[in-house]
Amino acid sequence: MNTSTSRYRIAKTTLPLLLATALLSCEKKVDDASPSKTSDATPAPTNRIDINASVRQNLGITFAKVENRNVARTLRVPGRFELLPTSQREYRAAASGTVELLVQQYQSVAAGTPLYRLDSPRWHEMQRELVDAQASIKLAQAGVDSITPLLAAHENHHAELEKAVDLWTARVTTLEQLQSAGGARGDEVAQAKASMASARSDLAETLEKEAELQARKAETAAQLEAATSHLAFLYESAAKLAGVTADALRAPSASDPGMPNWRTMSAIEVRAFAPGVIDAVSIVSGSVIDQHAHVLSTVQPDQVRFRAVALQSDIPRLTDGQRACVVAAQPAVRANANANAASTSPAAASFTGTLTLAPTADAQRRTIELILTPAPARDASAAAATAPAWAKAGVSAFLEIVTSGTGRDDLAIPLRCVARDGTAAIIFRRDPADPSKAIRMEADLGLDDGRWVVIKSGVAEGNEIVLDGVYQLMVATSGNTPKGGHFHPDGTFHEGED
Repeated sequence: MNTSTSRYRIAKTTLPLLLATALLSCEKKVDDASPSKTSDATPAPTNRIDINASVRQNLGITFAKVENRNVARTLRVPGRFELLPTSQREYRAAASGTVELLVQQYQSVAAGTPLYRLDSPRWHEMQRELVDAQASIKLAQAGVDSITPLLAAHENHHAELEKAVDLWTARVTTLEQLQSAGGARGDEVAQAKASMASARSDLAETLEKEAELQARKAETAAQLEAATSHLAFLYESAAKLAGVTADALRAPSASDPGMPNWRTMSAIEVRAFAPGVIDAVSIVSGSVIDQHAHVLSTVQPDQVRFRAVALQSDIPRLTDGQRACVVAAQPAVRANANANAASTSPAAASFTGTLTLAPTADAQRRTIELILTPAPARDASAAAATAPAWAKAGVSAFLEIVTSGTGRDDLAIPLRCVARDGTAAIIFRRDPADPSKAIRMEADLGLDDGRWVVIKSGVAEGNEIVLDGVYQLMVATSGNTPKGGHFHPDGTFHEGED
């Protein structure tokens, strides 16, 4: 009985203590659990995502700006750049000989830059011919100069003979009159007549001599003219052989001012006729080549045109002289060109010109070639239009032609900026207030031309839209409810804040 009573008393005493302890423990657990539940609460939904510099670099994120474009009326066809025929120049040997190169392949040269030196036997023969031609001119000139004093002396002799004839004629007349009067002997008259006849004979000889001198004068003048013409032709031939002008050959030599250039030229030095880049070199220094052999060629890389291929069904929308432009096929090139254009000029990012339809089409493929030639400069004093730096011969690109119509310019973005999340078209606009964040938007799209698409709302001209990296952002934010989150520098995405 005592044992039961004591047990009852112990239980009655300890039970309230246990209950109190349990209650305190539960309250502590509840208090401890409250902060945890608060910290695990789901953040408010957001359509913004962190794209700091490390994330942009690791994911290769790039941006394209919203711009005004006439998307609805643009025809886009593929093609490639090619060199203009006038941009290429070949240099061939004008004569056989030994060549010494003065330039290297792919070297840029200006007009007048020495390209190679040719030691040719034909040039030395030409020098000897020039010497002979100059000697012939001197001989002909000497002949012409000697005729003048001879003619002068002959004229004096002719005048004296005419005086003698006149005197003997008068003497004969006087003697004949005296003879008729009986005052002169017959032998005197006969002797006077003989002297008059001799004087007349001498006068006739002088007339013949004068004719010979006149003929000689004409002959020497003709010889001088022929020698002068021959020398002029030799100068022209030598100039073509040497690749310079005839006046340059006649000019005084720099090494010996008393001699013309052609006398001191031991070899032909061929210079560039136009600026360009050494494209192909067919020989090496020391080579002995034949006449007309190819030595090297130059090109002007910026002198290009664009050749594209369009369907024959597009012909009704195309006309000769239509304005068009060429855009790069690679997005990175376009972005680079646009960046360079911002710091230089608008023409640096595009290649505009006039369209020419090929005179014939391909019946089997049902295509027609389109040629875009560079637009001439509006100002005659300005430099001719040239292609951007990325436009090299052989580079593929796209020809964009604005066809005739009544369309207008609309806000547009590259079609590659649009990602599909189910049936929704998603774009990511860079937050103008915080460039390290991108705003996920459901795009309100319009017409597209295969490269650009009209965006009707939600953006303004100049806004930056994610181009490369849009798919990764779409996957990271995919779902019915836009989820906020952040990328780690390693490129992995996590929801919530850091």
